[in-house]
Amino acid sequence: MTRVWYDNLPTPIGKLRLVADEQGLRGVWFETGRHRREPEPSWVHSPRALGFAREQLEQYFAGTRQVFELPLHPLGTPFQLAVWQELARIPYGATISYGELARRIGQPQAVRAVGAANGRNPLPIVLPCHRVIGTDGSLTGFGGGLPAKRFLLAMEQGVAHGDLFGRVT
Repeated sequence: MTRVWYDNLPTPIGKLRLVADEQGLRGVWFETGRHRREPEPSWVHSPRALGFAREQLEQYFAGTRQVFELPLHPLGTPFQLAVWQELARIPYGATISYGELARRIGQPQAVRAVGAANGRNPLPIVLPCHRVIGTDGSLTGFGGGLPAKRFLLAMEQGVAHGDLFGRVT
């Protein structure tokens, strides 16, 4: 049986639940939203076991970390894993469209499937699905809600341009 630990992290966009197993971080869940989950009875609450992820996420929200260096263990289909792996390549402070994401994984006709995989990303922020936007530049769905997506993008753009506190609203 796989050992699973969890902890909760307060952030500017609400509480996040961090979940890890022996192979790495496997979940970052919003306290509210469509993919909200409660810990399973066999999971162990352990701030110590999640310290590696907590520290890097705190640095990210403080504007001092732009790249995560965490062992990851997202659970998904091969297609989902390909989409999620490509999310990690989107530069900090940048955005791409769903169509561009589909092209980057070599499946330009799979825009809807890419959108669905993006929406099931178990590691938002770490695998930055918030950096994927509509072709017309519009903000589209995000598990933490559009205000959280707007906040994350504004924060990243502010940090990237040296103006963290002047841009986050």
